[in-house]
Parts: sequence; structure tokens; C-alpha cells
Amino acid sequence: MRVVIAPDSFKGSCESPAAAAAIAAGWRRGAPGWETVTRPVADGGEGTLHALVGSLGGEIVCLTVTGPHGQPVGAELGLIPADGPGGSVTGVVEMASASGLHLVDPTPASAAAATTYGTGELIRAALDAGAERLILTLGGSATTDGGVGMAQALGVRFTSATGGGLAPGGAGLHDIATVDLDARHPGLARCEVIAACDVDNPLHGPRGAAAVFGPQKGADPATVRMLDEGLRRLGEVCGSFADPASPGAGAAGGLGFAALAFLGAELRSGFELVAEAVGLATAIAGADLVITGEGRLDTQSLGGKTPVGVMRLAQAQGVPVVAIAGDVSQGSDEAIAAGMTAVFSAAPGPGSLQEALDRVEEDLSRVAESIARVWSAAAGR
Repeated sequence: MRVVIAPDSFKGSCESPAAAAAIAAGWRRGAPGWETVTRPVADGGEGTLHALVGSLGGEIVCLTVTGPHGQPVGAELGLIPADGPGGSVTGVVEMASASGLHLVDPTPASAAAATTYGTGELIRAALDAGAERLILTLGGSATTDGGVGMAQALGVRFTSATGGGLAPGGAGLHDIATVDLDARHPGLARCEVIAACDVDNPLHGPRGAAAVFGPQKGADPATVRMLDEGLRRLGEVCGSFADPASPGAGAAGGLGFAALAFLGAELRSGFELVAEAVGLATAIAGADLVITGEGRLDTQSLGGKTPVGVMRLAQAQGVPVVAIAGDVSQGSDEAIAAGMTAVFSAAPGPGSLQEALDRVEEDLSRVAESIARVWSAAAGR
């Protein structure tokens, strides 16, 4: 008998590799005769780097890079070695690690000036380490600079009408007159770039990066208009490299557009990208049960978050799926109606949020052990 354990992170408390390990440990106590296969997964947002490295091996390198406001920040880069001789290193960059909203105090000034330069420094480090494949995640940004900072860190040169440089962030986009790609990092010529993107917004306009996502980054209406005009200018100057109207061009404050234009990236669904990279469908084939989970299973989960993605892969192969979540109060009925076999709460009873966060691995292990005892008993009949 074989169980595949494929949770997302329990945000604020437990990354997906640790969650998978805790569930597996509990399952082995409850059903010691079963084979446990762990495949930590993510949806392309924060936690994707740890999910991929946790599933595929490799290392996480800690670097100091330029933060959204030019300050030095600690950030992580994943490097996954080749499977065999002649294979290539895969770099994993979470843009939020260097340029994320959690690194700023969201205000109109912050929204206008935040830069993706540090994300470009992480990409440069991956290329310098020999990466010939790069996975770039586009969630959680503090920025609306159209990815210009990232491109500058990789050698792309933007100039104003006077021949000078640009102000950092989205505030400088209005002044772009020319762009020169001749000095781009040479590693980009040999590197396949895949960007994890779960939005379909264009670069600018009513559904663009500034209008839709700017307010949550601190932009007031005047700043939103200024940023949108700057993104429009970026699209005019660089439209020969990529279409500003492409679905996903507006992801991460326009970093999706820059990934298309300056990295030659392919934009992919975050969960599908991670599931493919870790071989989740192959792992599920022939399994007897799949366990997934996340911090909160709610109605948003049914819109394509990790547990539902795992469930659909399992359904396609006729394998039952059980979900464990910290909070199931607003999504369990809908998840079961959609095809989830069962949904369990990790919480043992009433308590504070902090208590739940502090003991999440212990609770996951305990619940998994209970499920294993019941499931193996039923299977033995």
C-alpha cells in the first residue's frame, strides 16, 4: 500500500517540506506497513522555492541583495543539480524573497519607488552558478516597476531622452526613451526561463498591474494613475520584445512583461509548473491514497489553489484524496462536493491562532496517524 503526501505550506508556521515530513511521520506510526512518498508542492507563490528544493533536492543559498527600496536584504536562491551526466542546473528564484511586499511599509511613496533590482541579482547569481533552467515565481511583490529593475541588474540599459538613467521603481518609467539589450547577462542565451504566474492581467489599463494590484501595495488613486502611465510607456518602448496585452504581463507589478521581453520566459500556471517539476502525477499513479493540505481550506481554494490541483490530478487516476488544513470552517463542504474524499482539521480543539501556529507540525502528525489507523483498518477488511 502506498500513500502520496503532497501538501502546500501552512503559511506563517510551516513550509511544505516540513508539513509533508510531519504527515509522513504520523502515517508511519499509524500504518507502518505502508510506503510513504512525499511530494511537497506549491502554487507558484511564496513557499515554491522550498517546495521544489524539498522535493527535488539541491541547496538553498542565502544572499544579500538589493531590497525594494535599495536597502540590503537577505534573500534565498534555490539551486537544484542535474539528474545525471550532461544535465543542467535549475535555479529557483522567488521574487518575493528579494522584492516582496513583506519587506516594505506600503505607502504611495513606497509603491512608486519599489524596485525589482534584487530579483535580478538573484537571477544573475543563478546564471553565474551555471543554471541552464530557471524557475521564477511572480507572487507577493511590493513593486510596480514593470520589471525594469530586474532587467537592469541583468545588464539591460534604459535611458531617458537626455541620455541619463531612470529614477528607481515605477516612478521612473515615464522617462524611458530607449532600451539596449546588448550587455545582457550572457547566461540568458543558454537558459530556459519559466515564470510561475497565476493571473492573466495585462501590463497596463483597467485590468493592468497598477490598477488591480497597486492599491494593495500602498498606491493611492493618483499613484495608480502615475504607475499605469509609466507601464504604458514601457509597453510602447519595449512592445517589439513582448506584447503588453499578453495574459500575465501584469503579474508582480509588470515583472511578467519583463520576463517575456528580456528573459524570453514562458509563463505557466504556478501549480502546474510545480506539479510537473516534482513529478506529482507519476508519483500518484498506482497510489492507494493521496493526502494534501494547506493552512486554510476555504472557497478560494476551489479557484485553483494547491489542494484542488492535487485533487484533480488524483481524480484523473481514480485515487482518493484526503485534505488536512488548519482552518476548514469555510471550505470543507465545497471541497467534498468538488470530489475531495474527506477533509480534516489539524486543530485538536479550541485555542488561539498563535497556539495553532506553534504546534502545527505536531498536530499534522497526530491527525495523519489517526487517518492512517482508520484507513489501514478499512483497507484490511
